[in-house]
Amino acid sequence: MFFTKECDYAIRIVRCLANQEMKTVRTICLDEHMPHPFAYKILKKLEHAKIVKSYRGSSGGYQLSRKVDELTLLDIVAAVDDHLYLNECLQGDYVCENNRDGNPCGVHAELNRVQKVLLTAMQEKTMAELI
Repeated sequence: MFFTKECDYAIRIVRCLANQEMKTVRTICLDEHMPHPFAYKILKKLEHAKIVKSYRGSSGGYQLSRKVDELTLLDIVAAVDDHLYLNECLQGDYVCENNRDGNPCGVHAELNRVQKVLLTAMQEKTMAELI
């Protein structure tokens, strides 16, 4: 569902790295008040999405691989959570007993509209605008 704790932490990690400096996980966790194990997991996902790059070794750390004015809120959220649905009925394979003859109920239609609005707004909002 929308905005899990993992999504929140991912946004805060990008905020912490916004100045393009390399930072250690320890520094990120201290600056953004998050647990180390969770940060490692999220950083791995952000790295896989090519939002951050990692540097190994004793002087290693993490750095943004893209500029904050090129990163949207949706880029970050989608990197850590590929299930961006307001409600489970919006998932393509969900079978809802309230749908009749292949037609979604009025609640489904409205939630679908609201979800589209949210996704569009998240795609339009860059991290540079949020920082």
